[in-house]
Amino acid sequence: MKRNVYISAAASVVLMVGGPVAAAAAASTDTARAVTAATAPRVDVTADGAAAAALKEYPGVVESLDKDGSAWHVDVISKDGTGHAELEVDAISGAVTTRDKETGQDSGENKALLDAKVTAQQAIKAALAAYPGQVQSVDWDDDDDNGKAPYWHVEVKTASDKTWDTSVDATTAKVSSRSDSDSNSGQDENR
Repeated sequence: MKRNVYISAAASVVLMVGGPVAAAAAASTDTARAVTAATAPRVDVTADGAAAAALKEYPGVVESLDKDGSAWHVDVISKDGTGHAELEVDAISGAVTTRDKETGQDSGENKALLDAKVTAQQAIKAALAAYPGQVQSVDWDDDDDNGKAPYWHVEVKTASDKTWDTSVDATTAKVSSRSDSDSNSGQDENR
């Protein structure tokens, strides 16, 4: 009988001491997981991701987007062409903030953009296929002052820090470009 009492007492001591030790061990495992997650490489939101996030917040057609530090500024025209929203997409988290919304615009002013066969997202893909890198900005241009059909202006920065200013045809997605950062900056290239 004494032996059973000693075993019961010993088991109680082990449980009293072992419980906090086991809890501490479990906590250190969770801490290790948290540290690993915190030290994981940062992945910024791409131009395509910023466009998708903005369109989820305000459905329509992207008119322009550009990266400014840790944020993407995205202008979206509503699907009917009468509304416009200025959105900001956090370049790290992808969180969207609406900066300004307008309604009652003349839908005729946005007709060319709404009728374009190539969207901003498709222009991004075409420019990146021709010049792999990171898109810095995308702008719709339907100004007929330049004698060109409507097109997307897409700026791409390559891994070697070269910047390509591309024009993506809004009907065919054909890319033509000019480099701003090399010795041939005045020469045009068609791809």
